[in-house]
Amino acid sequence: MADNDDLLDYEDEDQTEQVAAEPAEQPKKDVKGTYVSIHSSGFRDFLLKPEILRAIVDCGFEHPSEVQHECIPQAVLGMDILCQAKSGMGKTAVFVLATLQQLEPTESVPYVLVMCHTRELAFQISKEYERFSKYMPSIKVAVFFGGLPIQKDEEVLKSTNPHIIVGTPGRVLALIRNKKLNLKHLKHFILDECDKMLEQLDMRRDVQEIFRNTPHGKQVMMFSATLSKDIRPVCKKFMQDVRRTSISTSTSTTTRTPTSVVVAVVHLERYRRRRPARFVKRCQPLNHLQTVKIGPRRRRAIGTIT
Repeated sequence: MADNDDLLDYEDEDQTEQVAAEPAEQPKKDVKGTYVSIHSSGFRDFLLKPEILRAIVDCGFEHPSEVQHECIPQAVLGMDILCQAKSGMGKTAVFVLATLQQLEPTESVPYVLVMCHTRELAFQISKEYERFSKYMPSIKVAVFFGGLPIQKDEEVLKSTNPHIIVGTPGRVLALIRNKKLNLKHLKHFILDECDKMLEQLDMRRDVQEIFRNTPHGKQVMMFSATLSKDIRPVCKKFMQDVRRTSISTSTSTTTRTPTSVVVAVVHLERYRRRRPARFVKRCQPLNHLQTVKIGPRRRRAIGTIT
């Protein structure tokens, strides 16, 4: 994640659209290189919580789609993700499953913030969280968007203390300015259809102000069906060590490696601050795990499986 001050310098543009939710597709037989690659024939190979796997089965999904196969392994490790894939390829499930997997609430505060450009999409995403967390009764989800009295949202925040907040930037920012929403414990910052928000100057400013009210150590994930050359650097301004994935209906821009190799590239300083024990657990499938210094401030964990 970039320093928050860097977000002030951007110039302008504008636009708007909607999205579809996400069923699953047959996975590819390849495995990606860089960051994390795990050959997955099913969702169980992602080492998800039993409660999440049970909900996935209830939804009738058996195999991850290509975008899920590409992104979920990095996302569950807390990596920053910039994903471009067509609507209907399962992008929503990537961040829903990844954040639920990492979520271990110890306080009644927001840990996950998902923002999108329309109230319809916000409502749809909140329903996805509800159906995948159906066996996680302690997890509370709230959705906030304009068009309704803000007092009602303030009451919901006070009475339910949600762990996951889905909303539109304007309403989320209004709640922050009213001192009703505190994001100091936030761990996951997600923009769905990020281009629609960042292309519009007013909405981009709202997103930037919200971002400045969040901690530095959070995971940032952005998803879109289309990402112009002008918007990509804007997205990356919010991130550090970003993993960029671009998937068409049949091809991916990610580099492939043999299926016997798993490479996990992590920003170890981030995991020291977060949950190092969980990272080690995630790397248990590796037969060998070693750390090598590749720069003055970064280290990589590299492992292989046979």
